[in-house]
Amino acid sequence: MNTAKDTVRALLDRLPDDCSLEDVQYHLFVVEKIRRSEERARLEGARSQEEVERDFSEWTSR
Repeated sequence: MNTAKDTVRALLDRLPDDCSLEDVQYHLFVVEKIRRSEERARLEGARSQEEVERDFSEWTSR
């Protein structure tokens, strides 16, 4: 498991040298949103792409 510092280091290594602090903040925000979403899917379960497409098709055809 990566620590928060490991995650930040990896992110900084991927960003260009001339990135702004705003760029860093935005990318950290995205990384955290993805981490939370993955954790929620692990705990609560997730639906397959096929299930979502089927339901969406049903909802929009009414």
